Amino acid sequence: MKTRLFRHLLLCTCFMLIQGLLMAQNRTVTGKVTDDKGAPIPGASVQIKGTHTGTTTDPEGNFKVSVGPGANALIISFIGQTAQEVSIANKTHVDVKLVAENTTLTDVVVVGYGTTRKKDITGAIAQVKAAEFNRGISTAPDQLIQGKVSGLMVLNNSGAPGASATVRIRGVSSVRSGNQPLYVIDGVPLDGRVARPAINVSGLGQTPDANPLNFINSNDVASMDVLKDASATAIYGSRGANGVIIITTKKGTPGATRLDVNYSVGASNIMKQLKVLDADEYRSALKTYNLSGGDYGSSSNGMNSILRTGITHNLNVAMSGGNETSRYRAAFGVQDQEGIIKKSGLKKYTATLNGQSKFLESRKLGIDYNVMVAQTSEQLAPITNDAGFTGSLISMALQWNPTMPIRKADGSFNILGEGSSVNPAAMSEAYDDKVNITYVLASISPYYKFNDNWEYRALYSINHQVGKRESQVASFINIPGVMKQGQAYYGNVELNTQQLTNTLSFNKQLTSAFNLNAVVGHEYQKFDYFGMGLGASGFPTYAVKYTDILQAPTQVNTNISSFRNPTSELQSFFGRATFNLYDKYIITGTLRADGSSKFGSNNKYGYFPSFAAKWNLTGEEFLKNNKSISNLALRVGYGVTGNQEFPAGAAQEQYGLGASGSAALTNVANPDLKWETSKQFNAGLDFGFVNNRIYGSVDYFYKNTNHLLFNFPAIQPAPASTYWINLPGNVINNGVEVSLKGDIIRKKDFTWTLGVNGTALHNELKNYSGPPVLTGAINGQGVSGATAQRLANGYPLNTFYVRKFEGFDDKGQGIYTDNGNTLYYLTNPNPKVLLGINTELIYKKWVLTASGHGAFGHEIYNNTANTVLPIGNLGSRNIAKALLGNGEALSNPITVSSRYLEKGNFFKLDNVTLTYNLGNVGRVLKNAAVYATGQNLFVITKYSGFDPEVNTDKNVNGVTSFGIEYGPYPTARTVMLGITFSL
Repeated sequence: MKTRLFRHLLLCTCFMLIQGLLMAQNRTVTGKVTDDKGAPIPGASVQIKGTHTGTTTDPEGNFKVSVGPGANALIISFIGQTAQEVSIANKTHVDVKLVAENTTLTDVVVVGYGTTRKKDITGAIAQVKAAEFNRGISTAPDQLIQGKVSGLMVLNNSGAPGASATVRIRGVSSVRSGNQPLYVIDGVPLDGRVARPAINVSGLGQTPDANPLNFINSNDVASMDVLKDASATAIYGSRGANGVIIITTKKGTPGATRLDVNYSVGASNIMKQLKVLDADEYRSALKTYNLSGGDYGSSSNGMNSILRTGITHNLNVAMSGGNETSRYRAAFGVQDQEGIIKKSGLKKYTATLNGQSKFLESRKLGIDYNVMVAQTSEQLAPITNDAGFTGSLISMALQWNPTMPIRKADGSFNILGEGSSVNPAAMSEAYDDKVNITYVLASISPYYKFNDNWEYRALYSINHQVGKRESQVASFINIPGVMKQGQAYYGNVELNTQQLTNTLSFNKQLTSAFNLNAVVGHEYQKFDYFGMGLGASGFPTYAVKYTDILQAPTQVNTNISSFRNPTSELQSFFGRATFNLYDKYIITGTLRADGSSKFGSNNKYGYFPSFAAKWNLTGEEFLKNNKSISNLALRVGYGVTGNQEFPAGAAQEQYGLGASGSAALTNVANPDLKWETSKQFNAGLDFGFVNNRIYGSVDYFYKNTNHLLFNFPAIQPAPASTYWINLPGNVINNGVEVSLKGDIIRKKDFTWTLGVNGTALHNELKNYSGPPVLTGAINGQGVSGATAQRLANGYPLNTFYVRKFEGFDDKGQGIYTDNGNTLYYLTNPNPKVLLGINTELIYKKWVLTASGHGAFGHEIYNNTANTVLPIGNLGSRNIAKALLGNGEALSNPITVSSRYLEKGNFFKLDNVTLTYNLGNVGRVLKNAAVYATGQNLFVITKYSGFDPEVNTDKNVNGVTSFGIEYGPYPTARTVMLGITFSL
């Protein structure tokens, strides 16, 4: 027993001596990591070379690490900085300064189902990072890149908070189906719709759509990648014809927990007022035209009665941190935007949580997760796309007789007789319309790295939206069908999409000269959209909210409706391989097969291949020693993509309930219906000079779209009302894109960077032999059923098709070519040239940024001037000031003609932001900055309407329109102050 005890004591003593000797050989190395300006970098990775051991820097950039006797170097790295290897031989302290990466070529760009270096891109892809985004009020991410990318047009359809935008990549290709690009958020493709119930109020019309990206907090977006040509978008197959915009959200970085705070407040007013007559001018006009009535002895302004200064508050808080095996970011945002029209605005609450974790000692197993939750609350003004003679709110305000008081002497609203002019202030008071939409976008993506070359990844996502809408018009307003009745509506809509994706990727340097990067995958997506509504009229009182007493009206005045779109499913198989030889010759091949329940039974699957190649000339011997040329590369690509943005069930027989309650066929089956197909060729040149101090690209593209999707009324006595087909014809889009950016001045304390992008576009419909198709509805008094655009062979899409106006005769009546009996194909609303200009000046701690964009070579139809403010209004309603003295008689009838076509050329200064970087303030605030932003400061244009950047939806039977203005919500000019800091 004593012997065993002695042995144990001896072993313990030996063990402690050995451990002591080992510890004596270990040593502690301390240090500090800063950037090239001397600021500490928290969360930088400090790894002992040749091991998996290391640490991260604290909030002050300091670190402490224990190293073994064989350790001679540390690897110091941080995102956005060039990693350094630092010798620690015979050292116990090191100071490390990291230099920002030259990211022009080494930046990682997100492509479909993967990433790649800019240097390896073979397609036409543009990336915009958060630092380059537009500043100011932004309710949706598409506004962040307006004017930033060549070939991309982002047009605000309306000035209303949260309104939709028209987004086009390389022109318009589709006649009937969607022309919007596919949006992909952190690997999840969006449906493109939004769960907002639609209503059509009697006498007012249909309110504009909401932006489907409203649920995204712009402050959470890290970068946006725009995929423009088929070689880049073919990986998305039947959904990639209109381009793809990939949105990547911000992620956490390793290091101590960090809290980022951003707060701003802004004030908005109308950017431009239309020139109508004031009270004195109106009285003078009455005398000029010898009108005895129409002067009510007062002075009022209809537009001012509904306008206000809109105040916007925006608060964002984000917490992030983690270590080498687990990172996270949680963010919360509140945006409260008052519209410049009374009783309009948007409140948005957003919360996001994402993280990336690695498991096992080898860290081969990992999981990424992302949860995005939002609640939007819209308050809508009664401003619609297709109001009749009564007009919607803007038309009512413009038409209001300026000699007529808004309110009576007792303070009550001045309400005229039923069918007469509507008091705009009273209409604003009478109308209540609120929409609440709840969004949940969640995804989870586990993965396993078999080794350095092979990785399997799965992704499951769900996009769930529920929208609720309550609206009413009080019975005191003098609209026919509403006065003494009142109207109310309650509706619910739900949108659900699910996605399951499995990919297997391979990336290996097979030889010293050859690298292979490949991915194959399978994807399944499912889409459901349904809803219900309840409407009523004939309420006994407006003292109670109508939607709280929907049971009050009689049964005959109550209607219930519901719908459920047929469930659509999309199953896909895809693959892509990129071959890189000597880092000079790069070839990419892609193939996707899509099977969709939307297609006809004879065309269940579509196949979408692409091929692209790139030659990096700077890798060649004849350019290697040329220091003035830092990048020169040629790209060429060809591919096929599709467009299946048409209603689910369009190829199938569908039944609906008739007025008698019996089922009836509503859609004729078409087993041969297939997707639209776009074949696109792209050739590009990338260049950079003087260490990429000046860099950019030039691209030529040719896009040919055929199998155009369309639906016609079925020829009677057919048993159904509609029939979907593929029209004969080709839509051709071709053009040239130029993007140029560089440092004009680059000094220690002062730099000036300027970026310019421009696009020349041409659009034409060829080989079309189908029937005449009219669109571009013109609404208002005296133009019932009129249109202004027509589909025609040899002309651009949405070409204006109207009478030619030649002036007035001696009696003040309009003169038209061929006495107005013939309509002519005239100009079109598609811009021939797009322009974007962006600049940044940095002087010490001051930063000034400015950006603007414009469009040229197109015309706009001014439906507002045509039917809202004609000279025939004089005596009862207001008119446009420009009409005085033009020789037109009051009896000249309202006619749709070229008289109302105006040049839409414009250049708009989108925003100017001045920032002062305070840096660290005391021991608490880090990276503090204050800034001031001006948004929509001015627009240079000859267009007489509110804003040439407008697109009121004037479709006819779903056929898209473009370039028509009709009493839209005006654009706002905003001044904003803000502060940002970290803790």
